[in-house]
Amino acid sequence: MKKHPVVISGGGPVGLVTALAMARQGVEVVLLESEAAIPQDLRAGTFHPPTVEMLDALGLGKPLLEQGIKVPEWQIRDRRTGVVAQFDLGVLADVTSHPFRLHCEQHKLSTIAYQALQDYPNVRVLFGHRCTGFTQDADGVTVALSTPDGDNEIRASFLVGTDGARSTVRKAMQVEFEGFTWPERFLVFATPYDLREQGFTGNAYIADPDEWCAIFIQPHKGPPGIWRIAFPTDPEMSEEQILSDAFVQSRIQGFLDPSREYEIAYRSVYRVHQRVASDFREGRVLIAGDAAHVNNPLGGMGLNSGIHDGVNLAGKLVDVLEGASLELLDRYTRQRRLTNIEYVQAITIRNKRLLEERDPEVRRERLDELRMTAADPVKAREYLLNSSMINSVRRASEIQ
Repeated sequence: MKKHPVVISGGGPVGLVTALAMARQGVEVVLLESEAAIPQDLRAGTFHPPTVEMLDALGLGKPLLEQGIKVPEWQIRDRRTGVVAQFDLGVLADVTSHPFRLHCEQHKLSTIAYQALQDYPNVRVLFGHRCTGFTQDADGVTVALSTPDGDNEIRASFLVGTDGARSTVRKAMQVEFEGFTWPERFLVFATPYDLREQGFTGNAYIADPDEWCAIFIQPHKGPPGIWRIAFPTDPEMSEEQILSDAFVQSRIQGFLDPSREYEIAYRSVYRVHQRVASDFREGRVLIAGDAAHVNNPLGGMGLNSGIHDGVNLAGKLVDVLEGASLELLDRYTRQRRLTNIEYVQAITIRNKRLLEERDPEVRRERLDELRMTAADPVKAREYLLNSSMINSVRRASEIQ
């Protein structure tokens, strides 16, 4: 009996990595991407140690490392008093071969993965093709498509939705996208000004009740790179006001030299959500990445968690296609949904609340706790095992 391909809806980094993980095992895959080329999304740009290890196992680690910047140390700062705590991922060198955060725009991973897929004749990447819905039965899934030549359909053994936070696949499933949306929007801009001149590590978080921010160095056209900075904004402000030169300059001048103008390479504004789907599977249809869960960027966990989903799911789909029970796919949901709630959602929400805490006494207590954590080798190691997502991967593997 002919096996139908696994159809993946969404050609971002999670969809591409999932496709590659299955292609390497001989699975026939059709990847649908609504855009005419690989999406050039700039939002995510941090890869944690276990993610780099997974990508390395797929042959993607070396080219990604060549294009990225290794960030072994990162800081938490107070806007008024300076550095509160500095953590060194080098203490985890005994448990990971990549004891650093790798900073690299997610579209570079997408390009590398897409290039790697060219070596596999069992994979078709269809640009300009969008999943518009599906029906399924005991033997497979009929996927409805919008294509450059009109509406069509394709028969699949399984359908995987990696089509983002507004996922068509998830919306067609009988699941809820549980959680909330933060009231403020995030302003993200980039400057070539080298913050290391002011003592910043390549990744830093600044606590302040009104103007907290997150700072990440990213590769650019030669050293020293470019610095992406994320700020909260007043919900009452218009997008035009937020993106104005005066407002953007006021944000960066607020923690650097207020007397100078800084070059701004780009700027954008977007809403941020904390949501997890009530289930990641409905029969032969599954979701991963932002289609299954979204979170704020403070900790750099969203893209990483999505890649962890994709690698986990690919392994289980290969097993099922080789004869394992369909029930194995329920373990995917149990593993990835629970660890997302326990780690990704919990840590990113806690990170945001730490940075924006308004009560002076509570704020002082939390920052003092961080100082003590960083100063204690045992506590610092455990803190880093959580923030680097090593513990979340370990936890997932324990769930039956």
